[in-house]
This record gives sequence, C-alpha cells and structure tokens, in this order.
Amino acid sequence: MSAPLMGTYNHVMDPKGRMSFPTKLRELLGPGFVITISLEGCLVAYSADEWEKFTEKLASLSGAKARQAIRKFSSNAFIPEADKQGRILIPQNLREHAGLSHDVTVIGNLNHAEIWDTERYEEANAKFSDDELTEALDELAF
Repeated sequence: MSAPLMGTYNHVMDPKGRMSFPTKLRELLGPGFVITISLEGCLVAYSADEWEKFTEKLASLSGAKARQAIRKFSSNAFIPEADKQGRILIPQNLREHAGLSHDVTVIGNLNHAEIWDTERYEEANAKFSDDELTEALDELAF
C-alpha cells in the first residue's frame, strides 16, 4: 500500500448484510484485504501487507491473554469478495460487534480503513473536540 487511506464514505447496508465498499479504498487496500473486529466498536480493514504486520506483532506476544487476543482477532477475520456492484457481505457476528444495521460510514485511517455504524461514528467523533485534538497533538509534540 503506497498511498495513505483517507476520506469518509457513507453507505447503506441491506438486510442481508451487504454494503458497498468504497472503490478508492478497495483499490488502495488491494486484493486479499482482511476485515476483522476493532477494539473501538467498529470493524477494521487491512491490506494483506498491513494484516501480516499486525499478525506478526500479535504472534510475538506470549501468555494466556496474548492467545486470547490472537484468537479473537483471527477467528473474526475474513477476506471479503465484492460482487458485480462492488458490495461485500459482512458476516452476522461482525455486524453485531460493530452495531451495523443500515447506515454505515467507512473511513480511511492512514494504514487501514474502518467500518462504522454511522450513528456510533458520529457519537465517537463528537466526543473528541477540536480543542481536545489540539491538546493531544501538543502532548504528542506533533
């Protein structure tokens, strides 16, 4: 993946769990991209290369909690296949994890994409004001 993933795309999920995945993000992620759960109540999509980096970090951990984390991410991961309309099918367990039902927001987030229930995304964004962003960047010496 050479270019950063960015942008916000609003889509609708049909009752069968199919949704359009933005063409631009799909092209940047490349064939064989992986979708799995996120810790923030959304789904995350990694290019094959980024997924490999992520799983290498996970695999380097040891202990019971590490095994649980590896199991959780791996067992919920899948490689989506787009139909002729560019829609992908999100499995029921992942729809439930992310609270996806109808209105869906897909965002590019530099090295991955995120799939959010639109209402949940708007709530998460509203909790982080511009002042908090400025403060966070100052703390990070950005």
